[in-house]
Amino acid sequence: MGASDQDRIGDPERLQALHATGLLDAPEVPVLDRVTRMTTRLLDVPVAMVSLITEDRQVVVSTAGMADPQAVRENPLARSLCRHVVADDAPLVIDDARGDGRWHDLVESTGGRLAAYAGVPLNTPAAQVIGVLCVIDATARTWSREQVRILEDLAALIEPEIALRLARADAAQGAAGRQQERTFLRALLDSLEVSVMACDENGRLVINRPLRESLHTDTPPSDVHSWLRSYPLYAPDGRTPLAVEEMPLARAWAGECFHGRQVVAETDAGPRRFLVNGRPIDTPEGHRLGALVAGHDITDSYRIGLLREAQQAVTRVLADAASSQEAAAGVAAAVTDALGWAYGEYWQVNGDQRAITRIGSWSRPGRDLSAFTADHPEVFVRGEELPGLAWERGEPVWIADTAAEPAGTPRVRAGLRAGLRSAVALPVRSGAQVLGVLTFAGDHPRQPDDDLADLLDGVCAHVGRYMERRRAEELALELAESRRRFDRIIDQLTDKVWTVEIRPDGTARPVYVNTEHTTVFGGRLRLSPDDDFIAVMLRFVHPGDRDAFGAFCAELIAGRRAELEYRLIGLDGVTRWVWSRGAPRREGERLLVDGISSDVTDRRRIAEERERLLVQQQQQVRRLRQVDEVKNQFLRTVNHELRTPLTSIHSYLQLIREGDLDAATQARFLEVIDRNSTRLGQLLDELLLMASLNAGNAAFTPAETDLVALAQNAVQAITAQGRTEHLAVTVHAPAPVIAWADAGRIRHALAHLLDNAVKFTPPGGRIDVTVTAGPAPAIEVADTGTGIDPQDLDHVSDDFYRGGTAEQRAIGGTGVGLALVRRIADMHGGNVHIESGPGHGTRVRLTLPAKAAPAAARQARRRSSPSSGRPRRRR
Repeated sequence: MGASDQDRIGDPERLQALHATGLLDAPEVPVLDRVTRMTTRLLDVPVAMVSLITEDRQVVVSTAGMADPQAVRENPLARSLCRHVVADDAPLVIDDARGDGRWHDLVESTGGRLAAYAGVPLNTPAAQVIGVLCVIDATARTWSREQVRILEDLAALIEPEIALRLARADAAQGAAGRQQERTFLRALLDSLEVSVMACDENGRLVINRPLRESLHTDTPPSDVHSWLRSYPLYAPDGRTPLAVEEMPLARAWAGECFHGRQVVAETDAGPRRFLVNGRPIDTPEGHRLGALVAGHDITDSYRIGLLREAQQAVTRVLADAASSQEAAAGVAAAVTDALGWAYGEYWQVNGDQRAITRIGSWSRPGRDLSAFTADHPEVFVRGEELPGLAWERGEPVWIADTAAEPAGTPRVRAGLRAGLRSAVALPVRSGAQVLGVLTFAGDHPRQPDDDLADLLDGVCAHVGRYMERRRAEELALELAESRRRFDRIIDQLTDKVWTVEIRPDGTARPVYVNTEHTTVFGGRLRLSPDDDFIAVMLRFVHPGDRDAFGAFCAELIAGRRAELEYRLIGLDGVTRWVWSRGAPRREGERLLVDGISSDVTDRRRIAEERERLLVQQQQQVRRLRQVDEVKNQFLRTVNHELRTPLTSIHSYLQLIREGDLDAATQARFLEVIDRNSTRLGQLLDELLLMASLNAGNAAFTPAETDLVALAQNAVQAITAQGRTEHLAVTVHAPAPVIAWADAGRIRHALAHLLDNAVKFTPPGGRIDVTVTAGPAPAIEVADTGTGIDPQDLDHVSDDFYRGGTAEQRAIGGTGVGLALVRRIADMHGGNVHIESGPGHGTRVRLTLPAKAAPAAARQARRRSSPSSGRPRRRR
């Protein structure tokens, strides 16, 4: 310890004042014991002490929290930390003495029991430091500025006792200096930081400066009775008024000594809480000189304690709450009750950031707020009313006195009608975002209190973290439930719904696919988040549709809508038609595609069946038209080919019947009748043969047949009729050509081919009949006639078809010749080939198999039935 420190500790005036207090020799000082006990509770410390510092030692006059206070009654100054407080006249705060080399010897001397220390000076009215109020902890701890301030406030409760003891010592000097002492006492009281009031034996009142400032008055009542009537006080609950005889000054005047009593006083700034000590002032002879009451304003520290309790209550509420609404109501109740407000509520900002909604409220039991809560709106927009303003500004909003705002909002006016005189709204944040607003209303005007707002900001931060976490949990639960409902709905569909994210490399990451669905893929498709959905799909796409599917995917990757119908080979091996539609969308830098794939196999099958039926119907219509045309052609043929012979027969018979004919004429007429009758018979035979061939029941008796012989006989037959006298007809056959054929049918076919050649070849023309051998024997009839027009060439083998040349030149015929030749060729399993052109003659080639088995012959005969083709007509 330096010389200057030693001088301050050994200052004679300081030591004189210390001894004058009588505290060094006092066996017990109740006021000091009350303060030390209160110190251990408020600061939550194991040890609190009041130590006085003499010129050579530390004397402990009051302790709390120690098992044996006398064990540390006195210590030499070398082992005292308090001496530094007295020497420096300033607080001393040590968070960890064991980690600080300055206190090594002191820690060693205490056996390591000293770790944390905080001490503040105890002053006389003359600003002399005579002792220290300190706290000690065996565990290292960080002392906050607020804790040191509380320790100083508690020390201020001891200083009136020091001043009183010094005043008593001065009073013993005699009545001559009483007036001077009274003046000194006033100056002394005004110099104190605590609120003090005193009265003399005549009831005259003395109030010091701090109390006058608390009352906001410079001229308080001059006597005790006026004071007691003008300034009502309340019990610690803040609501129960004290009777006059219960007020601290009245009790002290009545002779009662008390310490640490709490009272609540109403001031213009709102209710203030005081911790008061009181005692009468008596002479040694017992004469009552007056009374003294010292009050320390503990509103802030009391409020800190309440807020600590509120924080603990809020923590319990949030831990037990089952929902955001329950938590909101519990928080509003805990804070409102702790701070003595009348009403509290919590407003939550909606998810869309468009409005704020009240989800919890609490009002003090027994407090009628129906004028305020009736028809109470539960939703406000940003900037509307107090909750909306706090949301918009992001900072506390105060209404100090609703009565001072005559043009207030409807809600402010409703609160005033209910007796609510003040209100505050505090934003509940998560970072810079406002999640909600806590609002409170009280029965008394309250000026804006930034300290209170700062203290409540911690509660709001705690609530904000909980609400954010709870909201996230509720949103997660809602999202999960929505997902389950969505999946249940989707799983009822027969479509596959999917969402994919297009990666930068063009692959598609599955985001959502209703894999429970089995219709499209014929089974449950298993996907992982790392799969490429396009590659997975390509494994199932039909090979014939992969190019189209690739183009479909390219459109989606390019950010364009697309759709496609394609075939998919499912997990069950079944090929299905699938209709996929995709719609790309952007989410920031991400490209997502939402799509749906439907099984349209049945629709395709129905469409294909519809097309098939339509084609079939069109074929039937054409068939009916062809049948109708054949009917008309048949009627024309009958009208011409049958009516003409019949008319000739009828006419010649009529002539014969009339008589007077010579024998030669009659014989000639009978020859004409015979020829026409034969013609009718041949025509009927051809029509019946055509009918039997169309019906598939014509006789067919194939055998080994020499086609050369049949060709020569056919030429001889037509030559014998005298029809070829102006034509050159030649058979070209180097050797016999054997075919498996029905000789009669082939002969009939050759007769029709030669008949057509003769009719359409003018005199001087040539007809060549050529028989060729080989794997497919053939008979070819070629002429140098007029030929066939190209438009008729495809129809000359149709039933009853007569070309334009035949009709223009009035060449007779039924139109069944080439149709019969085609049917006879089909009967044998052969074919007919026609080559012709106008003015270049006609070449017809009938090709037959060399030899056919009976089964093949029957099959060929079935092919010649009507089901094998449509009826045809001859030219």
